[in-house]
Amino acid sequence: MYCFDRLNRYYWWGTQSDEFCWATTEPGWAKWYWAPFGAILNAGATNFHYRGRFEPEKWFELLDRWLINRACMTPTELRAMATVDDADKRYDLNDLKVILSAGEPCTPGVIRFFDEKFGLSVRDGYGQTETCVVACNLPGMEIKPGSMGRFTPGVEGAIVNPETGERVPVGETGIIAVARDHPMLFTGYHNKPEKTAECFVGNRYLTGDLAMMDEAGYIWFDSRADDVCISSGYRIGPFEVESAVDSHEAVLESAMIPSPDPVRGEIVKVFVVLREGHKPSEKKLITDIQQHVKQITAPYKYPREIEFVTELPKTISGKIMRKELRTREFERKRDLIEKLKEKGLWQRSD
Repeated sequence: MYCFDRLNRYYWWGTQSDEFCWATTEPGWAKWYWAPFGAILNAGATNFHYRGRFEPEKWFELLDRWLINRACMTPTELRAMATVDDADKRYDLNDLKVILSAGEPCTPGVIRFFDEKFGLSVRDGYGQTETCVVACNLPGMEIKPGSMGRFTPGVEGAIVNPETGERVPVGETGIIAVARDHPMLFTGYHNKPEKTAECFVGNRYLTGDLAMMDEAGYIWFDSRADDVCISSGYRIGPFEVESAVDSHEAVLESAMIPSPDPVRGEIVKVFVVLREGHKPSEKKLITDIQQHVKQITAPYKYPREIEFVTELPKTISGKIMRKELRTREFERKRDLIEKLKEKGLWQRSD
């Protein structure tokens, strides 16, 4: 554990002993050990902690007032902060050297915002409670917006076929996996040996996260395996759809799920939270968002259904709970699912 604590601290964080750092995580999460303790206090640096409610302007104010040198925040927090258009005129972040982010992919628009407004790099990283950090954008590495970077030095990772555990070719989607003897790998789920066994194929632990590796070794997150929408034979992950939807001027944030459909099996459905000053108009705004997505990504990925909501369900760390939205949707369309099952057109176990 100490070995990979040092890798997290030196390779991804790069913490210096004279720095003032802020990781917006709470006690009870594995990241509480990896960040405030593992990457900050173990480096001899000082950790800042704030227990108040999140507000974009408040986060900017705290970074400015306390002269924070190094911050680690969730993509959800950064997306909200990126809506403060005049942030660079209201807040001085000259002491801030870098922003780290993890928990879910950081969209290119967020990375551009902090680069253009403050000249700050947002370096994405990837890991699980079960694994610690296994991939990241290292200091000095070229940042490819939307990529989680490369496997961290010392991590034996691969993108594999979930059935065989064998590596998939470069450019193809597979499951992110690490070696079974990875020093920071969990020993198993408490009193759930069957669930633990399902995570391993051969000598690899399967994270359950789909991704693609490019020729330069950069890893591009696709989705959780159970978040994929299979519509008319197309496999559609949420990240690209949500990135396209979020880039619409009226959208604050969104979440994509598969929704049962009698013709296509499943269709892309997106739940949308609008920015302040925009009101849902069931026809015009939905059509406008759909056309916007078609122009940015492949037309078959556009959301055929859009539902406006005031907020998205999230974990305490700010990660969107797509499974909760999916469960609600499947319950709402329960009768349709039963008919699809009778015809052999429904494959999910949800």
